[in-house]
Amino acid sequence: MTIQPVASLKEFFRDALHDALSHQHVAVDDQTEHYVVNLLTLFSDADALYERDTRGPAQRTRLKPLVVMLAEALEAPTQEARFRGLQRLGDVSLFIAGFFSAGFARKLVDIDYHIAMGGRAYGTLADHCPPARGRTLRQVFAELATKFTPMVDALNEISESSYQHSDKDRLRLYELWVKTGSERSRRLLRKLGLEPAPAARSLLAH
Repeated sequence: MTIQPVASLKEFFRDALHDALSHQHVAVDDQTEHYVVNLLTLFSDADALYERDTRGPAQRTRLKPLVVMLAEALEAPTQEARFRGLQRLGDVSLFIAGFFSAGFARKLVDIDYHIAMGGRAYGTLADHCPPARGRTLRQVFAELATKFTPMVDALNEISESSYQHSDKDRLRLYELWVKTGSERSRRLLRKLGLEPAPAARSLLAH
């Protein structure tokens, strides 16, 4: 693999996301694209993604479970704290689903859980965005809520840009398609010689 230096991480993510959205045939507003680029740049610093656990003699960093983030947001003492809690829940869900989806294989909590939690958090923010936050941010959250899975597909493409899918990936791609309806997973399965059967998703829905 060739490692190419980049002058600006934000510019790298801007170009990579724009290309991935184009490849996945996902159209989003410029403000939404800008929001996600800032999110990716922020979470490229592990200190911004993980939280320091001060319990015990050795301080460790950890990623707080999504259900704990949701509970803390819903029980927040102020509207501003609730807003920040739901925003972090949506942001972390999108980043983890986009860049660590392969790590969910054979785990109790899979990518569909992250998509559901993140999408609902953004949807709630769009419905209850304080006037002071502005109309633009409300539109960004609304678009991320409705296009969460296609956005995850685009981030998956960025994270796997130097990766060649093998036969071992077929089952995982099929699981992702069944659970999320990911168009990217469907296209990759076809490239690997598999035609996903719509009946599989219908059975899951019932």
